[in-house]
Amino acid sequence: MRFVQYRDAGRVVPGALVDGLVYELSRATAAIDGDFLARDDLARIVDEVVADAAGAGTPLESLELAAPIAQPTKIVCIGLNFSDHAAETGAEIPAEPVVFMKDPSTIVGPFDDVLIPRGSEKTDWEVELGIVIAREARYLDSPADAAAVIGGYVLSHDVSERHFQLERGGQWDKGKSCETFNPLGPWLATADEVPDPQALGMRLSVNGVTRQDGTSANQVFGVHHVVWYLSQFMVLRPGDLINTGTPAGVALGLPGQPYLRDGDVVELSIDGLGTARQTFRSQA
Repeated sequence: MRFVQYRDAGRVVPGALVDGLVYELSRATAAIDGDFLARDDLARIVDEVVADAAGAGTPLESLELAAPIAQPTKIVCIGLNFSDHAAETGAEIPAEPVVFMKDPSTIVGPFDDVLIPRGSEKTDWEVELGIVIAREARYLDSPADAAAVIGGYVLSHDVSERHFQLERGGQWDKGKSCETFNPLGPWLATADEVPDPQALGMRLSVNGVTRQDGTSANQVFGVHHVVWYLSQFMVLRPGDLINTGTPAGVALGLPGQPYLRDGDVVELSIDGLGTARQTFRSQA
């Protein structure tokens, strides 16, 4: 199953995406949130909505898409989780996952503008595979137990300001939590739609120039390991988002470090999770 959220007359509406058409889910839930994703009858709900609509859904491309999930209680990120990305930044491959947090209010829609913050010198891109949790996870016994708590996967853009992140002291969070710094979507794909999360192509271009072209197979710590690991240190709650790292090709690691500027257009995609496009605008 695939779920979206879209804007209509000032409200955000939940929907199911079936064969390119979106069917409103407002009778079943107010949002694609943790409570909804934790339900065991999602397939029945979608089947009933599609049947009631007699196939009269709305084409996806005609809708103004919001992020496909409601704002979570937290966004947890894994840094340096691709061996090629660690190499391009001059960092050693970590012995354990590098964990940092990102402000949940950074989430915006897949085609929304992204604001380059005031004082920014080094706003950077990062295509990432996002995990959305569907069932509470605490102290999982092993990575094998992680599959049972994952609700689905989503295309995530972990925008970063490297000057804030790496050169201003303290932790990484202030270079990750600027307004609009986590575009998400276009849709959430439930876990059954992604049989192998370690076999997904990941791509990103800037102004039509390919910058990242990798695969989740190169993650240092795979999806299930990451969920298990995090559950040893925090409670993962339904609706929470985990960004699992980015492949090589970020501006930080490229010759000349071509950081994002006003008017730049970033397009990104992950196999089975759709394509997103954002224009970067200088913060007023």
